[in-house]
Amino acid sequence: MRERLKTNITSVWQRYPAGIDTVDVVETRELRCFVAVAEELHFGRAAERLGIAQPPLSRTIAQLEHRLGVELLTRTSRKVLLTGAGATLLVEARAILGAVAAAERRTRSAGVDRPSLVLAAKAGSSGEVLAKLLDAYAAEPGAVPVDVLLCESNTHVPLLDGRADVALLHEPYDPTTGLDVEVLHSEGQVAVMPSSHPLAQASRLRMAEVNALAERVRWPRPDGTYPDGPGIEVHNLTQLFQMIELGRAVAVMPEDLRTRLGEGLVAIPVVDAQRVTTVIAWPPHSRSRALADLVRVATGFAQVS
Repeated sequence: MRERLKTNITSVWQRYPAGIDTVDVVETRELRCFVAVAEELHFGRAAERLGIAQPPLSRTIAQLEHRLGVELLTRTSRKVLLTGAGATLLVEARAILGAVAAAERRTRSAGVDRPSLVLAAKAGSSGEVLAKLLDAYAAEPGAVPVDVLLCESNTHVPLLDGRADVALLHEPYDPTTGLDVEVLHSEGQVAVMPSSHPLAQASRLRMAEVNALAERVRWPRPDGTYPDGPGIEVHNLTQLFQMIELGRAVAVMPEDLRTRLGEGLVAIPVVDAQRVTTVIAWPPHSRSRALADLVRVATGFAQVS
């Protein structure tokens, strides 16, 4: 199904110059090949990742560029780079392939006798909210089983690739573009540092003071790579707390993570930090009654709390 399905990407065409003289659809096979090359920025590694030979991969990319009438990649003897059009298509292609995978999973789920929901949440975050939400929903008539998918980072990705039906996300840290959301609550942020730090006794701090304290923390992108530049690379909260304990980092994080702090760490309010808003998010094309009930319970629960 995946490789033979053709997906209309009208939203992509609107971003490109007129004059495309071929068909107005792109095969998901072509998109998978393009995404692999765009993420690897190397035809050999992309071919290995896809399990195909390099020559047919190169032909597929050339065919895709001809079909769209734009250059997606610039190639030299040493490197491969995305053009502006290629960067746009990478975003679109990831969304399209995620929607295809989600459609397949949800179709299979609809065919079983016992439907269920998958809820994604960041490991170590919103634990109390998550527990209360699951308990409140379980008490609802007609509630279905809810499987919890705990993510170390990029909690929004399972919604895009079809692994989850709904997620608890935290703005501004988690992107919610293209998703339907309902706000559950908002909170301030605190700077977490060792109790031995010279500023550990402060009653409050400002972002400028925090930024001058230690190396910044870098979280992985959805493709597993890290942003360029200096900073400490972490991929979960356990790693982050350990780096703080070692005096290697000071992190600004939501207030509710105070409960995760071990001995030797303190949390100081950052008065001018952007507030963190916890939302429940889901794909806009979902028509699940169980999902609608879960969202209703979540928003009702948020109003009470």
